[in-house]
Amino acid sequence: MTSSTVPGTHPEQLRGRLAGLRDRDWRMLIGGQLTRGHGGRGEVVDPATEEVLAEVPDTDRQDVAEAVAAAEAAFEGWRRTTPRSRAKLLRGLVDVLEEHRDEFGFLDAVDSGNPIRGARGDVSWAVDAVEVLADSALELCGQTIPATAEHLHYTSREPYGVVARLVPFNHPLFFSAAKIAAPLLAGNTVVLKAPDQTPLSPLRLGELLADCLPPGVVNVVAGTGAVAGDALVRHPRVRRVAFIGSVPTGRGIQRAAAETGVKTVSLELGGKNPMLVFPDADPAAAAASALAGMNFNTQGQSCGSTSRLLVHESLAADVVGAVVAGVETIRVGSPLDEATDMGPLVSRRHHDHVTELVRTGVEQGATVATGGATPDGSTFERGYWLAPTVFTGVTPGMRIATEEIFGPVLSVLTWRDEEEAVALANAVDYGLTASIWTDDLRTAHRVARRIDAGYLWINGVSRHFWGTPFGGFKDSGVGREEGAEELLSFTQTKTINVLLG
Repeated sequence: MTSSTVPGTHPEQLRGRLAGLRDRDWRMLIGGQLTRGHGGRGEVVDPATEEVLAEVPDTDRQDVAEAVAAAEAAFEGWRRTTPRSRAKLLRGLVDVLEEHRDEFGFLDAVDSGNPIRGARGDVSWAVDAVEVLADSALELCGQTIPATAEHLHYTSREPYGVVARLVPFNHPLFFSAAKIAAPLLAGNTVVLKAPDQTPLSPLRLGELLADCLPPGVVNVVAGTGAVAGDALVRHPRVRRVAFIGSVPTGRGIQRAAAETGVKTVSLELGGKNPMLVFPDADPAAAAASALAGMNFNTQGQSCGSTSRLLVHESLAADVVGAVVAGVETIRVGSPLDEATDMGPLVSRRHHDHVTELVRTGVEQGATVATGGATPDGSTFERGYWLAPTVFTGVTPGMRIATEEIFGPVLSVLTWRDEEEAVALANAVDYGLTASIWTDDLRTAHRVARRIDAGYLWINGVSRHFWGTPFGGFKDSGVGREEGAEELLSFTQTKTINVLLG
């Protein structure tokens, strides 16, 4: 059985709008100017049709050097701007986002494959995230320390200078807009590296930022991670690097950064996140949460997806039955169709990775309860499609139980007692998120303390609460985002001792 489908090609009335993307002269923002760069052009492919959407700058190392130089030239003027003045300019970014909500939603839908309803929602997320940070401007303060009775000892928060921000493909507008806010508010200038696969909304954002921020304060480059990203991370004038993406790429960034300097690197990486369902939980509520936690509305392409459903054996039949029934109502189709719940995976390479892991799950003995293949219908013959998939009979040693799939694939494991549940939850190298479902308050808090993860929900899943720190344990990352810790992480502490006598 598979999920229901809506037409897999884009609605005909949007063909003209898609043609406009191909005809557009896409440019990068460097030093307040829009430029084609030196590195030629690269193709952006529509994941729903495999047609070429646009040609964008294929940023080379010279382009990166010019972007860093522009950011460095703008730094002194920007750092001398008061935090509240910087916050006011960030609120101008909010106005830009709200004014162009539909355009950004369209760009992310056609570029990433995310359904357009959710892509427009990403704009709202970005607005909220930027506003929360702008509200925190006066948190950029030091402290006085009574180290001695006769002297004055105090600290101040100082920016790093040029910050490299490398963002992932799954929420391109949200990450591009929201993740420049903290370094800018802290007084840094930024070079934003757009995702390889989904550069359109970041490049469009750069065009709009040219009119609302001083030249060089934000620079936006495209290109591949292997060239543009590597050059940015290695640049000796970039002392602060922030990356969101996969564990292998994060480790590569750590190595590259260390080879050219002593740099501060924060990483928000992948997850193989558990959702633990205890025997006193409501099976219907737990099943609904399991569906929501998989983020099928972004094809499961989310680092925080609770992709391991660890359910007590007494509830397994009820919970899994409800999950499978829910999955089979998910409407797969064109991301530009308002009726679509789930679109295609982002690229051929990623589709091959996900489907290879699905095949491995079958070969290692797991059972496909639903999905596991391309949706039925001739409209899905082109594009990177996979029906939402649930595996049962999964055991801890299987690859689908231990490796991040980053796709619409949920693995179900069962357990008998709390010790086994905690052991299963902690049995992977990741530790980003976790969800605990129980009506017992003592169980909830006891288990939460024992789970090796950085962001947990009790009787909930998936939702982020702006202002609370988000980040992972183990291979899931270094540092925290979305709260005051993110803002302060883009500052260095300076200690000043005034000898008064």
